[in-house]
Amino acid sequence: MDEIETRLATRLSSLRAERGWSLDELAKRSSVSRASLSRIENGDVSPTASVLGKLCVAFGVTLSRLMQMVEDDFAPLVTRAAQEIWTDPETGYRRRLVSPTSKNLSGEVIEVDIDPGKRIEYAGTPRDGMEHHLVMLEGELFMEIDGQSHKLNAGDCLRYQLRGASVFQTPKHAGARYHLFIVA
Repeated sequence: MDEIETRLATRLSSLRAERGWSLDELAKRSSVSRASLSRIENGDVSPTASVLGKLCVAFGVTLSRLMQMVEDDFAPLVTRAAQEIWTDPETGYRRRLVSPTSKNLSGEVIEVDIDPGKRIEYAGTPRDGMEHHLVMLEGELFMEIDGQSHKLNAGDCLRYQLRGASVFQTPKHAGARYHLFIVA
C-alpha cells in the first residue's frame, strides 16, 4: 500500500470516529459491509471508486474534498508531475487532482481517465445540487445523471447539478478523458 492509500485509510477511520459511529453504523449508512470497512480502515485493501463514493455520501463530503483531507499542505501552483493520481483497483479508473485544494476554496478541477468498456456507478451525491461542468477532452462517454442519459464526445461539455445516482460508461471501442469542474 502506498503512502496516499495509508493516509486515506487513516482519514476514513478518523471521519468515522469524529462522528462517533461504530463500524456497524457506518456500514448501515453507506451500504458497505462491516468487514470491508474494517479491511479498508486497517489498510489491508484499497477502496474502489464505488466504495469511496458510498463513503463520501455517508460522510457528506465530495471525493475531491476527502482526497484533500489526506493531501499535504495547500500550494497555489501544482505542476502536472506533482498532481496526485488515484487509481480505482477494481475498474482502473484514474483520477488526477488538477487544481490545488484548500480548506478556504470550494471549487476544484479533476481529470479522469476511464479505459474502454468500463462502467462506474455512484449511488448518490455527498451534497444535493452540487454543480458540475464535465468537459470531454478525448474519447466517448455515456452518462446517466438523475435518470437522464447523455452521450459525450471530445469537445462536449455537460453542465448539471447532481441530485442523485450517476453512471459513467465507456464503449468497448473507446475510453474517455475529461476534466470535471466541481463548484461546491
